[in-house]
Amino acid sequence: MGGGHSRHEPDWGAIRAQQEAEARARAAAEAARQEAERAAQAARTEAERLKRQAEQARRRFEAEQAEAARRAQAAREEAERQRREREQAEQAARAAREAAEAWAREERQRAERMAREAEEERCRQRAAQEAARQAAIAAQQEHERQQRAREEENRRLQAEREAAERAAQRAAEEARQAQAAREEAERQLQDGTRPVVTPTPEEYSAFRAKMQHTEGFFHVAVSGIAGSGKSSLVNGFRGKHNMDLDAAAVGVNETTLVVARYPDPNPSSRFVWYDVPGAGTLKVPDWKYFNDQGLFVFDCIIVVVNNRFTATDVAILSNARRFGIPAFIVRSKADQHIRNLMKDIGYNSDDEGGNKASYFARARDQYVAESIHSIRTNLQEANIPDQPVYLVSNVALQATVTGKTPKKMLDEVNLLTDLASTAQRHV
Repeated sequence: MGGGHSRHEPDWGAIRAQQEAEARARAAAEAARQEAERAAQAARTEAERLKRQAEQARRRFEAEQAEAARRAQAAREEAERQRREREQAEQAARAAREAAEAWAREERQRAERMAREAEEERCRQRAAQEAARQAAIAAQQEHERQQRAREEENRRLQAEREAAERAAQRAAEEARQAQAAREEAERQLQDGTRPVVTPTPEEYSAFRAKMQHTEGFFHVAVSGIAGSGKSSLVNGFRGKHNMDLDAAAVGVNETTLVVARYPDPNPSSRFVWYDVPGAGTLKVPDWKYFNDQGLFVFDCIIVVVNNRFTATDVAILSNARRFGIPAFIVRSKADQHIRNLMKDIGYNSDDEGGNKASYFARARDQYVAESIHSIRTNLQEANIPDQPVYLVSNVALQATVTGKTPKKMLDEVNLLTDLASTAQRHV
């Protein structure tokens, strides 16, 4: 065995150890890779979730922006509507003021014209006095002629006495006929008919004196059934509140028992207002109410009605037409009727969330439509020609007369304007 070379043997233990280390390294690398992939997947999932949340937030923001824009537009439209309503109310009030100012100007011009005419009359009277003085001189010169005319004058006086006797006989005959007419009227009344009674000239003059009828003024009678709101309407026309010291008395029961005269508190106004006792409180038949209250001496008659006509309302309107007196049909207390209708259609004043303006508009439209239809039907049934119906609130009327602009108006301005036009044609 001498002379041979020794061989180098591999270190199998080191090799195996190296292989195991490499296997572990590969396993660790694979686990790290898988873990990195899982982390990347989780990151992608989270990013997707955050992306969806961001998209939802963006959509909510856009929806809120759209809702805010819609509300802003609605607010702008509501503000514009309120502005238009204010402008309309201001235009109506301005028209009423202009009409009142025009009427006042005409009244001043008429007063100035009357003053000039009065001065001219005084000049004529002075001229007449001078003429009378000249006539006295001429009368002195005509004394002899007058002496000769005495006999003729005596004959004339005798003829006048005979004419007076004949007139007295005629008056006695007319009195007899009047007595017969009254007896016939009473008989007709007992038979159930309603005779037409025409006042005598003496009755006409007596009522004019009783009502203190004054030349140059416009005398307006406010009439109708008891409790229809006549006294409150008179106060509204005069710009008075019901509790003012010089206002017409109002109450639950009828407070007016005799015709009450109320001059207009405006010094430049030519209106005189009369509060007439309500029919049904005087135990007077409806067909006699017109004459017994002396309504035939007034320049204008306002008939205050409820939802339906009464026999008295018909009698007043019919007699006004017969005497040629302008008559206005008015339904007052509009605000009270509208409030009652608001409750009927569901409005609750205790509900703070309720739409009061919407309920008011519905109730107002219903009240106007029902009132006009009902009164127009009443006119047709009574064979009275159709005519305007004025729906007013006494509160709004009082505010309009005093130069204010009520928030809620119906026919107050139209009524005042038409009354002024009627007065201008008459005075």
